[in-house]
Amino acid sequence: MNNSPQIELHHNDAKQYDWLSKTFHWITAIAVVAAFTIGPSDFGELIQRGINPGTRNYIVWHESLGLLVFSLTLLRLLWVALRPETPKFSMAIWMRWSSRLMHIMLWALLLILPISAILALASEGHPLTLLGGIQTNDIAFFANSRLSRLVDWGELHKFIGNVIMWLAGMHAFAAIYHHILLKDGVLTSMLPSSIRLP
Repeated sequence: MNNSPQIELHHNDAKQYDWLSKTFHWITAIAVVAAFTIGPSDFGELIQRGINPGTRNYIVWHESLGLLVFSLTLLRLLWVALRPETPKFSMAIWMRWSSRLMHIMLWALLLILPISAILALASEGHPLTLLGGIQTNDIAFFANSRLSRLVDWGELHKFIGNVIMWLAGMHAFAAIYHHILLKDGVLTSMLPSSIRLP
């Protein structure tokens, strides 16, 4: 009886993802980390003091990056449906399914996160303020809706942001594990072609 883990074997000449997939991946990663780093921990305090959060540059950057992440994720999902053949690697079935689940969770949360931010702003009656002085008050009508009182959207937004960072960390750890221990090319397939790792 063979008790070894089941392996899915795939034969694919592609060793690298296409340049557009890589671009979406790395710009999204940088934007998420930047938005998380400058995330406005004093948002609630500003509101209590009667200060419009949109007057703070770091909040404007945070909101602009959030909208960028949302847009990139939508475009990336569209490209996933249209792009050419992607690299396939031989690995245990549980690894392949874990990878798929991780990607689905990250993509879903990257879409939900900006929506939760907009609902948080709307529930407080504050406009969305973006770089270039772009501001919209069209979401203010949510303030008195049932949806605005369904949950604390600000707290949910923070929670989702933390979950994304944890998942992204696990995703990065898994890629490093594949490179160092399994040596299967998973990590290098998403790196720029000019980068050569030992």
